[in-house]
Amino acid sequence: MIISSSKPFNEILEMLMDKDAVYIIGCSVCAAKQHVGGEPEVAEMVSLLSDAGINVIGGVVAKAACSVRSCEYLMELAPNIKDATAVLVMACGSGTSNIARFMDVDVYPANNTDSLGAMAGDKVIHHLCAMCGQCTIADFGGICPTAQCPKELLNGPCGGSMDGKCEVDSEKDCAWELIYERLERIGRLDLLDEVRDAKDRLVK
Repeated sequence: MIISSSKPFNEILEMLMDKDAVYIIGCSVCAAKQHVGGEPEVAEMVSLLSDAGINVIGGVVAKAACSVRSCEYLMELAPNIKDATAVLVMACGSGTSNIARFMDVDVYPANNTDSLGAMAGDKVIHHLCAMCGQCTIADFGGICPTAQCPKELLNGPCGGSMDGKCEVDSEKDCAWELIYERLERIGRLDLLDEVRDAKDRLVK
């Protein structure tokens, strides 16, 4: 799941201030689950922008903004989007970029894309994957140090953690403590004996 957060309303308002016909598109998958782009949030955004003097001509929630495949789908979903002079997308950056492929007007993001994570119940879990293209999480018990360690250490902890918390972010569990506990639990502490080279960020 792509983790997104809502941009400040004033930032959105500033982007749209000179637009005379705005259409809003939400996303029924990640953004809806995080309450930053589902039907209630789209309806609220329509109301807020209208109250602020922006001419909003409609709002709809796409099945998945990142999976919209054609302009025809958008037109069928939202016929009056053809009259828009700007589109505001309440989805992740991928969804916003995808919608922009089918629109010949300005397309703006309502959200910031924060990380690739997950949801456990109502809890959002951030930074589970760094999308580096060189996945090695099997070596770490399914925990990605590239994503979860601020220093991206691949060969053990930095030594700066205290009481299981990261020295960079004291609210965050040390990724290497989590890795150790996980490998111990599954009987694979032997994986810690291997020395790993730094990842080549140019390889994709």
